[in-house]
Amino acid sequence: MTIAEQKAAQRKAGIAARRALSEADRTSANAALCARIAGLDCFRTAQNILLYAAFGGEADLSALAGQAAAQGKILAWPVCGEGFSLTAAVPEADGWEVGAYGIRTPVLRRSALLRPDQLDLVLVPCTAFDAACRRVGMGKGYYDRYLPRCTRAVKVGVAFEAQRVEAAAVDAHDQRLDGFVTEGGLYFGTDTTEL
Repeated sequence: MTIAEQKAAQRKAGIAARRALSEADRTSANAALCARIAGLDCFRTAQNILLYAAFGGEADLSALAGQAAAQGKILAWPVCGEGFSLTAAVPEADGWEVGAYGIRTPVLRRSALLRPDQLDLVLVPCTAFDAACRRVGMGKGYYDRYLPRCTRAVKVGVAFEAQRVEAAAVDAHDQRLDGFVTEGGLYFGTDTTEL
């Protein structure tokens, strides 16, 4: 099986696993992983954070976003653009729309933009991941193109334990994250990583 075929299989299985969670399990897991992220030093010290609007059964960071906003942190959400580009946008109150993939997304003309090197923390969704902090995304490579430009940021994956695989299928261009947070625990990309 090729890497592309392995990725497709892991992507399909990971999406199915996160969608299969019961409402009670999902609510409990979302609360646990948001609390776990809120307790990390990289969250406490971050001023500019890129998170995401949950879609397709992804781990929901709404509670964390509310907490971060109450602490005066600047919150940006990704906007997918041409050429598989990604932009970090801080929307005004009425600056939201449903984007190209059916995801709630900021309207660029009603948002402030943050450069990648202004971000302190990037929270990254996935379809599957492994304990070595490799991830399988949706297959378009938005984050893999964007993350190398986030030169100051701690890059943390967010997922449910049900999405963990033994070894994520990755190519050379796929970005390894600094850590992963799930409802069950923390995973570190290297032994020296401090989140």
